[in-house]
Amino acid sequence: MATKTFRVTGFTLPVDMVYSTTPKVLVQVPGILPTRESATSFASRLITQAVIDVLEQQGRTAGFDDAMISAIFGQLSVQISYEPQECKEVAVNADLLAGISGVMMAMKPHCIIVGSTVTSLCTADTGEMCKIGMNSMIAPIPANQTTISGTIKTTNFVMVNWSRRIWQSLVNRTLRTLTLGPLRSHFLSAVSTVD
Repeated sequence: MATKTFRVTGFTLPVDMVYSTTPKVLVQVPGILPTRESATSFASRLITQAVIDVLEQQGRTAGFDDAMISAIFGQLSVQISYEPQECKEVAVNADLLAGISGVMMAMKPHCIIVGSTVTSLCTADTGEMCKIGMNSMIAPIPANQTTISGTIKTTNFVMVNWSRRIWQSLVNRTLRTLTLGPLRSHFLSAVSTVD
């Protein structure tokens, strides 16, 4: 059996991969997910499907028929780990020179969203502290929220003997597949690595 771990890092955070349990936020931000589990599941499906697409394409290029490709997938498992960002409050396309209105102490973090991207967070107790300036409490998205880790396990006799270079090529093509998908702009700056 071969087990390879990989990471995709440095992507911009789409609202499709964050969650909020605040009803007002769910109405304000189409695409934001209602639970931590749904955000984790979304990221897992996204990456797993990209890996499968790349392996299927590789199998077809090698001349494998559907039965052979299906057999290879039967010898393969992909597990994804992702820590989604929670947005208790949001400022959507807000003027951050003026601060964020409606900020309440118990509703942290406040996600600052531009278009379909969560660009930064504010953990201040008041909206006045969530404006650009000397006392700003605006921070970048934590690195763990822009990192997806994965593990590919296989018992396929060919894949078991793949070099690290071949695995890296697979993960690079997986990332390229993401840059062609519906969240393409979010993955353009991402980097993939195989451990």
